[in-house]
Amino acid sequence: MTELQWTIEGRRFRSPEEYQAALRDKNLIDSITGNLDLENPKDVETLYMELKKGKYEFESIVGRQFDDNIYELYKRMEQEKAQKAEKKRLHKEKRKQEIENVKNMLTRKRNTPKSAQERIRLEDMDKDMQKEILLIMKKRERKRRLMICACVLLCMVSFGYLSAYCQASVKSAREFEELVALKEAGANAQTPNSKEVKIHFTDGDLEAPDVLPEYQAILNKNQKLIGWVKIDDTIIDYPVMQTVNNEYYLDHNFNQEKDNNGCIFMDYQCDVIKGCDNIILYGHHMKSGKMFGTLNKYSSQSYYEEHPIIQFDTIYEKGEYQVMYVFRSKVYSEEDVNFKYYQFINAVSEKEFNSYLNEMAALSLYDTGVTAAYGDKLLTLSTCDYQEKKGRFVVVAKKIK
Repeated sequence: MTELQWTIEGRRFRSPEEYQAALRDKNLIDSITGNLDLENPKDVETLYMELKKGKYEFESIVGRQFDDNIYELYKRMEQEKAQKAEKKRLHKEKRKQEIENVKNMLTRKRNTPKSAQERIRLEDMDKDMQKEILLIMKKRERKRRLMICACVLLCMVSFGYLSAYCQASVKSAREFEELVALKEAGANAQTPNSKEVKIHFTDGDLEAPDVLPEYQAILNKNQKLIGWVKIDDTIIDYPVMQTVNNEYYLDHNFNQEKDNNGCIFMDYQCDVIKGCDNIILYGHHMKSGKMFGTLNKYSSQSYYEEHPIIQFDTIYEKGEYQVMYVFRSKVYSEEDVNFKYYQFINAVSEKEFNSYLNEMAALSLYDTGVTAAYGDKLLTLSTCDYQEKKGRFVVVAKKIK
């Protein structure tokens, strides 16, 4: 009777001590497995890792047997997991190959003469293959329709943009033609200036000269007019504007409407009444050739030789300038220690003036043979150059009349 009391789960123990140790192991096992599901691979893996790290210590064969059982259960589940993953991978590869075969078959069918196509019939294939073919064909048809819709939408947007751009271009060209006509009419009329006009950025008590007759009517349309630039036998024949910054006329036209062509404008720091050593004019390099879109033709010396003179009038005085330097540069950061042509407006001394000229001569693409001395007045035309980031194409001329 006593021997039966030393039995746990059908296992007998020879002494009360062994029995008590086995009983403690059983109670420990019950506490461990009480909140675990040994059918759940995650719970088994967690328990296996805890046993492996020695979190629980067993005193008898009951505990050691439990440890062995958990080890075998974990290994079996890992093996089943690997088998499932391999089966899934093989199934996926098989599926992928079947789809590839269907696609190849459809491609061959599309490229097969009609007489041969008649022998490849959907009804001759099994149901699974028929489903795959129909699914692929449906996807291809959906993709084709989406592409057609996208192309139609893109064409509509492109035509709309092109139409708007063409209308704006025609309007802009007509407006400039009207301004040219006003200029020519004013020059022919030679009427005296009847209205006192003060130019921008001058002292309030500085008397402004009379406005040239050809610019009076245009100035009445826009008080920001400061002059006119023209190069014979080129598209460059535009009014020049000036305002309190170098941003406004980047995207506004003469009528102060939003326009990506912008206007030719003078650097806001230049003063045509007080005078300055170097007047800088900016204009966009438009692909249409408008504004300063053709200025980079001066990169060819033969083009310079055909167009050596730039006409630039302020609204008070006519002027002709002879091209002196042609070079490429860029807009530098404030920290960069480089020659920044766009900062040369006035030189404080003859030495500084000559230094500026030497920098431009060193950059010039060719030697025009034209030189300048301290006291000469310069004109700089600047536009974008797309050979490098923030690139600029620059033409510098000396006033000769």
